[in-house]
Order: sequence, then structure tokens, then C-alpha cells
Amino acid sequence: MCGIAGLYYPATPKPVDPHRIRAMADAVAHRGPDGAGVWTAPGVGLGHRRLSIIDVAGSPQPMGSADGALTVSFNGEIYNFAALRAELQALGAVFVTSGDTEVLLHGWAHWGPAMLDRLNGMFAFALHDARRQCVFLARDRLGVKPLHYAELSDGGVAFASELKGLLAHPLLRREPDIRAVEDYMAYGYVPDDACIVSGVRKLAAGHSLLIERGKAVPAPSRWWGVDFSRRATGSAKALEEELVALMREAVRSRMVSDVPLGTFLSGGVDSSTVVAFMAEASSKAVKTCTIGFDEAGHDERGYAAQVAARFATDHRERVVAADDFALIDTLVAAFDEPFADASALATYRVCELAREDVTVALSGDGADEAMAGYRRYKFQHAEERIRGLLPPGMRARLFGTLGRFYPKADWAPQSLRAKTTLLALGEDGAEAYARAVGVTTPEQRALLFSDGAKRALNGHRAEDRYVRSMRDAPARDAIDRAQYADFQHWLPGDILTKTDRTSMAVGLEAREPLLDYRLVEFAASLPVSMRLRGGQGKWLMKKAMERYLPSDILYRRKMGFVTPVSAWFRGALADDAAGLAKSRVLANWFDPRAIATLAADHRAGRAEHGRTLWQLVMLERSMQRMFG
Repeated sequence: MCGIAGLYYPATPKPVDPHRIRAMADAVAHRGPDGAGVWTAPGVGLGHRRLSIIDVAGSPQPMGSADGALTVSFNGEIYNFAALRAELQALGAVFVTSGDTEVLLHGWAHWGPAMLDRLNGMFAFALHDARRQCVFLARDRLGVKPLHYAELSDGGVAFASELKGLLAHPLLRREPDIRAVEDYMAYGYVPDDACIVSGVRKLAAGHSLLIERGKAVPAPSRWWGVDFSRRATGSAKALEEELVALMREAVRSRMVSDVPLGTFLSGGVDSSTVVAFMAEASSKAVKTCTIGFDEAGHDERGYAAQVAARFATDHRERVVAADDFALIDTLVAAFDEPFADASALATYRVCELAREDVTVALSGDGADEAMAGYRRYKFQHAEERIRGLLPPGMRARLFGTLGRFYPKADWAPQSLRAKTTLLALGEDGAEAYARAVGVTTPEQRALLFSDGAKRALNGHRAEDRYVRSMRDAPARDAIDRAQYADFQHWLPGDILTKTDRTSMAVGLEAREPLLDYRLVEFAASLPVSMRLRGGQGKWLMKKAMERYLPSDILYRRKMGFVTPVSAWFRGALADDAAGLAKSRVLANWFDPRAIATLAADHRAGRAEHGRTLWQLVMLERSMQRMFG
């Protein structure tokens, strides 16, 4: 894995200072501790930091074509590079390295932008074509690898793997975007269609950007998107066999490495599935690692040990203390933008543990989004059935009133005994789901934001992106729409950002086999009953894995990484929470009295505001670091 950076002048080929490119690349040096390179030409510069994985001794970057017309800086892995190499050689291409980077140069020469459709991998790259006088930026289908860019005051377009690479350029204006603050407070992360620094954009998953000399910078083009509108046919058994074949191949293709490789193992369905197929494909014991917690209710080490024993892995584990908040500033530095998914602390620790033994680790990320594994999908499915029984007006009056005035509905089915659920039933399905995936509601944010911030937002509301995505989704069912929206926002903005930044912070490459695009496309085509049945998410996946994994692994309640932030703000971090009301940074957007009340009520146990306080702490520290 690597870090890239660069600069391009589309209007006129201004000279590019190689020291400036080097400074941008060095800002992401943690992504590539094994090597560095800078290449410049009139009007363009590319920088690279390398983490050597394949063709360790060769494939230096930026890499140029034999005739000097093409130069590329590439972050990622192309898993089908050997097949593409053979295809390109049949077309007359002559390769001088054995890695995957050179495939991009020959692929562009023969197919142009259409080569993206042939790539199976995780990637973000910048390719300069001297003949066409252009720079081509591209990001992989699911958004595993990041790419930020911004137009500068001197006409240049700067780009980098992480925001800190752009911040190393002196012409980038450092001004916060209040809309991104609203988005962050709603979701706990800044979505990919926003950035905390005004004017900076993130190239979206499955998009590319062709910047040509003499032309204005265009809007990015979408080259891939997940489609939930198709339906696979065939028996459950046939679909199960197809799913197994796809998962097996996805894991095998991601085990190609010239450096030590292992995997994360939580003892849940997804990581255990990856271990099962790795063990099947490997002649040696698979290296696995697990993070445990010193709180029994949140410790999954026993399940992980059970899976490790079943597949005779070379297993290591480490216990993380419940008060492991010393990592806060490390995470702030790694993420740049504020990021409040508290499981990032545990993810960082498991990456740190893995890096002691391996350079590449496979992850189970993506199966919940692809196969409807989250409990919120089950709730959305049930709620939509009830919504369909009543006209919208009657439903809004009935359930809205119940939700406001009847806190405990004992007469309702078990899944509906919740005030928030009753309120959700009174709303449109897209609106209800947009709220369900959030951390704070619009009403809660309105209490926190100052009057000036509300005016500056000018009607911008974080939930609207989810509502639009669900209503415009290529989908047949409410679950399709919810999953589609999560692929657009939650997956790249939270899950993949978390894994990328924490793994790269310790120089570890993380690979996500369960996000192989062929597997994702297959999962999206499954009938809803194959994804969600009898209250079980990932139904077909679990049935398929019954031949490999015991039922207490497959069908136990999902635990996940849990960080006790609420307890922290009633204990060791209580004074930090109280101090938020005095923060000059937060005072730019929030009412100090509202923050003080929030912290005091939480500390006294009058209310539960742990997650919101965690958001404010991470926001305050991120803003201090970025804007001073």
C-alpha cells in the first residue's frame, strides 16, 4: 500500500517545484515507509511513498512508460494483474517489471479510461499522459482507497491520498466548512461528498476525473455503481454454491503477496469466513490476531480462539484496557477530519498487533453492507411492512402521536416496543432510515448549534443525502434502498475510512475480500429473503458457511468493537467533557451553555450523551490540530 500526491496545471504548463511535491508526499509517509519518489515535468508533478508488497525490489514509483509519454503514481493492489498482464502481452505490450503498477501504464495505452472496467482491486491513482495532455484520477469501485483534490488559487489542481497531503501545499486555504460540521455531528464522520476543509473534494467511490490541458476542471464521472434492481434466479442451494465460489476466489486472489500476510479475527461470521477460506488455500498456518477487552461483556477472544483452533492458525491476542483513551491524539492525527466512530481505537490496536508479524492483513469488512447483516436492516424491513398497511396521513397521526406521548408500548410486537421506532413509523421510510443511521437527530443538533451557525447552514441538513440516495436508488425493495445508501455513504465514509487510516498509520496493508465487486454485485442481486430471513441478516452467507463454521459462531448475537465512552465521560474524561463549553474552537458553531448542560447531565446520570460528547471531543481536537 502506498501514498500518492501531485499537482497539475490545466490552463498553462507552469513550472512545478519538486520540493513542493516531495513535501506533499512526505506528509503521507506513514502510508509508504519503504521508499519515496518524485517526478516533475512542465505543468505536472507526481509524488509517491511506497509500502512494498509485490515485486519488492522493483516497481519504483512514480513509474513511467518506456517512451516517457505516460507516468503513474498508484496506491493499491490490482488483484487480477497477472491475467491483465497476459492479455496486454498478447496485444504487444512489453513489461519490464513483475508488479501490478505497470499494468496501469499498458492498460491506459491500449484501452484508455475503459481499462477501469477490467481492474479488480482497491486503488487510487493519478496518471499523466503527455500526448493527450491530461491527468487522469481514478478511485476503486467501493472506495477502499482514498483520494482528495482541490483547485488552488494559482490555477493548479492538487491531489493526495489524505487531506494532510493537500494541507502541505501553502496555497490551500484552511477554512472550515460549516456544512461538513453539520454532517459530522449527524453521522460521526464526514461523508465522502463533503470535507471539513472548504474547497477540498474527495473523489467518490467508482468515479474518475479526467483533467485536460486548456479545459476547465470537469465534474467527476461515475464508472461503476452497485445495482440492486436485478434479481438472481435459481434455487437457494445453487445460489449458496455460487456464493461460496465467489467468496473462495475473493479470498484467494487477495492472498498474493511477496511479504508476510495474515488476517484479523474477531470470532464473528465475517472474519471467521475469511479465515476458513485462507486456511483452505494455504499450506502454512494462517497468521491471525485478535484484540480483547478487559470487560467480559465485550470480550470476544473466546470465540476467536475457537475459530483459531478449528483451523489451526498461528494465533495471537492482546487485551485492550477499557480506558484506552490515550490513543485519542494518535487517531486525530491519523484521520485529519474529525472521526467519532469509537471502534477506531480497537481497530488501531488490532492493526498495531498485526503489524508486529505481517505487512498485509485481510479484513472481514463489507459483508454486513452487502448481505444485510446490520440489525437496522431488519428493523427497516419490519417498519416498511407496517407503513404499507396505512395511508401516510393516518400513519403519521397514529404513530407520531404514540411516539411522542406513549414511551412504552407493551401491546406492540417486541421489535416495536421503542419510542424511536414508533416515531419512525410515522415518517417516510427514507427519512426514517436517514435518521436511524445517525448519531444525533436534527432536533438535537438544533439545540447545540448557535444561531449564527444555523444561519450559515442555510437549510443544509445532513440527512438529505441519505433521503436522496434511497429515493433515487436502482432498487426494488426498501432493504435494497437502505443498503444502496449505505454503500454510497456509510461504507466509504465510516467503515473503509476507519480501516484505511488505522492500518496505514502503522504501515499495514488491509485487504477486504468480502468487498470483491463480483461478490457485491451477486449479493445485490439476491432476493431479499436470501439476505434477510426469520430475523437473520446475511441468511444465505450463514447457510453457506454451515459446512465450515459451528452454529455458535454463525448465529450468536453480533457484538462488534465496543468502546465504553459513556463511562469515560462520567470518570476519567469528565473534566474534558466539562471543558468543552469553554472551547474557543467549538464556540464558533455551538452554544456553550448547551454543551455545558449536556456534559453536566451526562456526568450526573440524568441523561445519556456519551456518543455526542465523544463527537465534540474529537471535533475540538481535530479542529485545533488543523486550524490552530
